[in-house]
Amino acid sequence: MKVIGRTPEIHHMQSLLKDSDAHFLAIIGRRRVGKTFLIREVYKEVKVFEMTGIKDADLNNQLLNFTFQMNQYFETDTPLSKPEGWLEAFHILSQAITKSKFKKKPVVFFDELPWMATRRSGFTEALAHWWNNWGSQQNIVVVVCGSAASWMLDNVVNAKGGLHNRITKLITLMPFTLQETKQFLTAKKVSLTDYQIIQLYLTIGGIPHYLNHVEKGKSTAQNIQELCFSKDGILRNEFDQLYAALFDNSSKHIQIIKALATKAKGLDRQEILSATSMTDGGWFSKVLKELESSGFISTYEPLENKKKQTLFRLTDEYSLFYLKFMDGKRVSGQNSWMRVSESQGYKIWVGYAFESLCMKHVDNIKNALGISAVETSVNSFLHKGDDRFGKGFQIDLLIDRKDDIINICEMKFYADEFTINIDYAKKLRTKLQGLKTVTNTRKVIHLTFISTYGVLENKYKSEIVTNDLTTEIFFD
Repeated sequence: MKVIGRTPEIHHMQSLLKDSDAHFLAIIGRRRVGKTFLIREVYKEVKVFEMTGIKDADLNNQLLNFTFQMNQYFETDTPLSKPEGWLEAFHILSQAITKSKFKKKPVVFFDELPWMATRRSGFTEALAHWWNNWGSQQNIVVVVCGSAASWMLDNVVNAKGGLHNRITKLITLMPFTLQETKQFLTAKKVSLTDYQIIQLYLTIGGIPHYLNHVEKGKSTAQNIQELCFSKDGILRNEFDQLYAALFDNSSKHIQIIKALATKAKGLDRQEILSATSMTDGGWFSKVLKELESSGFISTYEPLENKKKQTLFRLTDEYSLFYLKFMDGKRVSGQNSWMRVSESQGYKIWVGYAFESLCMKHVDNIKNALGISAVETSVNSFLHKGDDRFGKGFQIDLLIDRKDDIINICEMKFYADEFTINIDYAKKLRTKLQGLKTVTNTRKVIHLTFISTYGVLENKYKSEIVTNDLTTEIFFD
C-alpha cells in the first residue's frame, strides 16, 4: 500500500535530499503509528543501509545483527566479521559508504535506536562520535527512529552529551486524521459511511496498524467486536504493551491516564496530583510532557489564561475506549459489543469522546468558518457561579479570534439531526450571556454547532445558532 496522507512529513523528508548538506533526522511517535513504513517508502530509492535494534538483546547480538546487515547491503569479496564494539562498527560503515560512491545522496536508517543502546554498550557515544567526526561532513541523511518516547527525547532530541543540538530535523508522527483514516480505509476497499468511520475512530483512533486489521464486508460493530473483544483480537491486550513500549517506568504514565479517564472534561495539575497521590516536581512535568508529545493527552488553556488552571484531557481514542469498556469488563458472546453499543451508557460516553475528536480537528473547524488565516487561540472556559454571574457553566471549546469574534463550539454526535428544545436553548443562552458578562469582552460571540447531520430548523436554532457545521468538514 502506498503512503496515505503524511504530506508535510514527506515534504520535509524529501527536502533533505535536495541540498549537499549533512542531515540528522529524528522521527518519533507512538507504537504502531507508521514511522518505519513512512521512512522506508520515502527513502526506498536512496536508502543504502538499514538496521533495526533487537529488543532485549545484549551487545554481542546487536553487533552480530549489524554485521548481518552490513553483509546484506554492501557486497565484498570476503564477508565482514563482527566488530569488537560500536566505534569499530561505525568506522566500518563509514568506509563502506565512502567506497560505494553512490550517485544519489545516501540515506542511512537506524530503527528502534533505544534497543541498540544497551547498558554500557557505548552505542550512543559511538553514534555521536561518528556523526560529529564523519557524518556531519558528508552529503548524507542519517535517520534515527524509535517508539520509546522517553529514551528518544532524553538521549537524542534533548541530548546533553555528544548529540547535543545535532538533530537537524525532528518529525513527530501523529495518528491519522479522520480524512486520512477514510483515505486509508478506501485504499483497503473498506466501505463505511462517515458516521461509521467516526464510530470506529472513537474506538481505535487513527493508528495505521490498527486500521489495517479492519476487514471489508463487516460493520463497524463487527470490526470492534473482532479487534477488541475476540480471544485473539489485536487490541485486547494492547493497552499495557503500548505504554510500556513508549515510556520508562510507564506505571506513572498509566496512573495519570487512568485519572484523566475519570473526568471527561479534564483535570488541572493539582487535580491530577490529588487523584494519583503523586508529588509535584520536575519529574511530574516530564511525564506530562511525554504524554502530550506522544499524542495521548492535550492541554487547553482557559480563556482568562491562568496557567494553574490549564486543563489536561485524555484524547487518545483507544485509551479512552479501553478504560471505559474493556478494562476489567467482561463483554462476551459473538454479538456482545452490538448490545453494548446500543446502550444509553455508550451513547453518553460517545458524546464526550466526540468532543475530544472535534478538539483534535480544530483546524478543520477553522477552515470551515473561513478563518484559517486569522490569528486565533483555542481555549476552554469554566465558570462557577459568583457575584459576577450567578449561574455556573462550562465551555469545552471556544475559538478566540483576532478579528474580534469568539466562537463557542457545541459538539453533538447524533444519528439524526440534533434538535434544540426549550431547556437546551436556556443552557445555550446562559453560556452566551455568561461568557460576555464574566470576561467583559467587547467581542461578538457566535454559537457554532458541530454535529453529525446538522441542527434541525426551528425557532431556537434561528435565534441562537450562528454556524451550523456537520462532520463533513472533517473529511474534506
